Amino acid sequence: MGHETRAMRLDRRQVLGGAAAVVARSGLSAAPAWGGRRIFDSHCHIIDHRFPIVANQGYSPPDFPLDAYLAQARPLGVVAGAVVSGSFQANDQTWLIDVLPKLGAGWVGVTQLPNDCPDAEIVRLDALGVRGVRFNLFRGQIDSVDDLVTMAKRVHAVAGWHSELYVDAAALRPHIGALSKLPQISIDHLGMTEAGVPVLLELVAAGCKVKATGFGRVKLDVPAALEAIARSNPRALVFGTDIPSTRAQRPFQPSDIDLVETVLGSELAGKAFWDNPVGLYRVKAG
Repeated sequence: MGHETRAMRLDRRQVLGGAAAVVARSGLSAAPAWGGRRIFDSHCHIIDHRFPIVANQGYSPPDFPLDAYLAQARPLGVVAGAVVSGSFQANDQTWLIDVLPKLGAGWVGVTQLPNDCPDAEIVRLDALGVRGVRFNLFRGQIDSVDDLVTMAKRVHAVAGWHSELYVDAAALRPHIGALSKLPQISIDHLGMTEAGVPVLLELVAAGCKVKATGFGRVKLDVPAALEAIARSNPRALVFGTDIPSTRAQRPFQPSDIDLVETVLGSELAGKAFWDNPVGLYRVKAG
């Protein structure tokens, strides 16, 4: 980034500039634009009721097994990805241990862990393909991030994992300093709210990754947020489907892929679809 020329910056601005207006005019009704492209799905959920499901604030999701996910994802060009623990799976690992071998090479897991999880368990999960730990902060008030910071540093030291935060990014403003010093974090669903975008951009400047996911659950201008993040750091965005989009007002649609490419242009969209997430999840993929 430090060697980027003024001409390169101007070229990227030309690619990004005015893209939000283009999306609005197009209505994204054209034929899908992902033919032949590999996509790394950085955020999907498998819900298998053969394994423990814990109601979260009274919500228990319907069954959504691996076959159902693959039936939706494969036609999109998804060939690798990260399967993410939902709040309703709490700290259970059995479902993830079951699904990762079935997915095979190119697929990893993101799990949730109690603060007192032994280092040996982290090592065991890493050997099974887990590459990150998730903190679900969206539905609770954030008084302190001390435990999160401690855990994030520990999983990185033990296994090289990064930490993923499901949160309204606006709530992180008091904690930008502490979070910016962590080895690697990512924020789910574009930070969720318009008020969170400025905070998100401060974290991106410090190296945070941002999941371009959940467009139907956020309360913000999606094209403008994508544009601002990519302008700040072309390596920050990682695309994901968020399938099956539990509790989202509007579930994932294939046109979400078109939106990313329309806003970013093919080169930067390609980074979000493949290069950036493959790097974040440390996947060895050809």
